[in-house]
Amino acid sequence: MRVITFNLNGIRSATRKGWLDWMATQEADLVCVQETRAQDKDLDASMRLLQSARGPMPGHFHFAVKPGYAGTGIYSARNPIAVHYGFGEPEFDSEGRYTEVDLGHLVVISLYVPSGSTSEEKLQAKFRFMRRFSLHLANLRRKRRPLLICADWNVAHREIDLRNWRANQNHPGFLPEERAWIDSLINQHGMVDVFRRLEPDRAVYTWWSNRGAAFANDVGWRIDYQLATPDLAERATGWQVQREPRFSDHAPLIIDYALDPVPCERAHKAEEP
Repeated sequence: MRVITFNLNGIRSATRKGWLDWMATQEADLVCVQETRAQDKDLDASMRLLQSARGPMPGHFHFAVKPGYAGTGIYSARNPIAVHYGFGEPEFDSEGRYTEVDLGHLVVISLYVPSGSTSEEKLQAKFRFMRRFSLHLANLRRKRRPLLICADWNVAHREIDLRNWRANQNHPGFLPEERAWIDSLINQHGMVDVFRRLEPDRAVYTWWSNRGAAFANDVGWRIDYQLATPDLAERATGWQVQREPRFSDHAPLIIDYALDPVPCERAHKAEEP
């Protein structure tokens, strides 16, 4: 099973830059996207039904109320048993930050954590999100089902996860509270950072500022992770971060798992939210 997580920085923008053509060459079974920055009326047929080398993949989308803001989605090569939009928190569900598909033997979430970088008010909202999502995750973990969270976490967990960590110790995205939150997802809730399981000591980034020559000089942050329950994480066999071609200020994170994609019936058309 191949899973891709990708912050598109606008699905329409990424489409104009050719991400749909790139996806058609990828042997993906699941594609989780964040920051779609669109509403239902903005998506054409090509954005709703993703084509991959494995076949058509209908999308399931959680749109923000505010136009051109946030938003998440999941494309699946097989029909989910159920799709959930939001996790019961109106403040954040109105921003389209959570899409969940139940594939029977696996629950997959596409999550977009607030950045909190533009103001103190936004940072406090991020802290509220962190607390409330932790409660939701605790409820999910009590069900003892295999779980995969593909997200733009907007947090670099360890010093190895960003190039200029010393200069960013007091900046949102690398604050002690944020890093402790990722610790809690791993240590208290039993999730595994799948990339770090495969590459314990390798510096690889998934986001680069558009300012200056950050991308050219690889001055980046690793803020896009796949967190999985241990049973699934143990089946991870390989990874890729596709720096080129560029469709966004993020790069797609691709992880392969030694797991049948899904036992559900193959998808034929997209489900409307």
